[in-house]
Amino acid sequence: MICISLTEPTVAGCLKALEGVGLAVVRLDKMRIGAAGVAAIFSRHPLLIATCRPGTMPEAKRRRLLLAAVEAGAAFVDLELDAEARFRDRLIRAARGRNARVIISHHDFRRTPPRAELEAIVGRAFEIGADVAKIACRVREARDSARLLGLLDFDKPLVVIGMGKKGRLTRIAAPLLGSLWSYASLGRGRETADGQLDAASLERHLLELGALGHD
Repeated sequence: MICISLTEPTVAGCLKALEGVGLAVVRLDKMRIGAAGVAAIFSRHPLLIATCRPGTMPEAKRRRLLLAAVEAGAAFVDLELDAEARFRDRLIRAARGRNARVIISHHDFRRTPPRAELEAIVGRAFEIGADVAKIACRVREARDSARLLGLLDFDKPLVVIGMGKKGRLTRIAAPLLGSLWSYASLGRGRETADGQLDAASLERHLLELGALGHD
């Protein structure tokens, strides 16, 4: 499955971008938005992931936006592995009450850790309440991609991403090996992460490899 990553700055722009899109992640940290805008987006689309990364706005507002997304009908909410425990547990309870699934994510922008460390990260994510664990690491050499893709033999729902140009292989191979989805931009020039493919290119690769149907 392909998940479109959106960073449209306005509610109107986001709703326009979502036309005809299946699964998408809405980067609330990239938007000029309040709780009413969050409700307008997440109440109108059945398959959205709410994400709001720390550091771009006051923490209290970030937490309000994530809770508002869950209340409005987000299918998934994505929270960092190292999030403050009290808020994390509150968000998980809210998600459970609204039948939203919780993604616990870990990002390493410098490297891909050794296998044992990656396994410990995955284990920790599920221990604290993940329905899905997301692991995104910087790929510097082929062995990094191999370690990331090797995580997909876990009998748990995972999303695995190799960041950077050298990690592009993982964005194509991971869905073939069991990753729930791979992130892609809406179009060329609209990438939201280093090494990300646009949706049309990723779909073409997956079709060629038989990972997507032809309907």
